[in-house]
Amino acid sequence: MKLTPLADRVIIKPAPAEEKTIGGIIIPDTAKEKPLQGEVLAVGNGTKDEEMILKAGDQVLYGKYSGTEVEFDGEKFLIMHQKDVLAIIG
Repeated sequence: MKLTPLADRVIIKPAPAEEKTIGGIIIPDTAKEKPLQGEVLAVGNGTKDEEMILKAGDQVLYGKYSGTEVEFDGEKFLIMHQKDVLAIIG
């Protein structure tokens, strides 16, 4: 990956939103719930106050309004501080 986070930040690829239908009506993308889990793609080096405990490949849960959404090479990612990650799955 060409995108490298700095300090205590991580780059997460969100899990795809589930396709939902209600009685045959497809819910538009704008009304879909944002996924709250994803895969860590890259991590920074941490800071002197906060050691980086996440690593690339970790499946994580994060808060609903956590991170900044960025688009890079046509894909959407989240960049957030490690402290915004709530849990590691598995």
